[in-house]
Amino acid sequence: MPAITPSYLYTFIAMIAVSTLLVASFMAYADALRTSSETKQLENLMDHLAAKCVELLTLARAANASTETFIQMPTAIGEKQYWLQLRNDSTRAWLEGGLGNAPADDAETRVYLPSEAAANGSYIAGYGAASLRCDVRVGFPQIKLGSNVGG
Repeated sequence: MPAITPSYLYTFIAMIAVSTLLVASFMAYADALRTSSETKQLENLMDHLAAKCVELLTLARAANASTETFIQMPTAIGEKQYWLQLRNDSTRAWLEGGLGNAPADDAETRVYLPSEAAANGSYIAGYGAASLRCDVRVGFPQIKLGSNVGG
């Protein structure tokens, strides 16, 4: 009779090991789904903001005037904070963003704007709207991203 007890014990230990592996794999799969969903939400938000940038740049060029708009932004994506930043080089401008507390040099996602412009400013998720201000100086458009807390 003593030989049966160890076999039950080994079977129980094997079942615990298999169930632990199953739970860990399901948790990893759920985390991967959540991360891809958060990234997709960030991309959609960036596309919307880039479209507003293009709209303001077109309006400012056509009217040779200053334009400004406020866009209500979500406070977080999933449970994570996010950031957005406008940048440019000598040939083009882009909007970059990522998940985290502060803008980083190695952006997770970029959306290029179709026109040349001097672009600067950043928005870090929180309460308040993002502000976009565009004006034309000496025939060259400039666009700035900022935050409007409480307005």
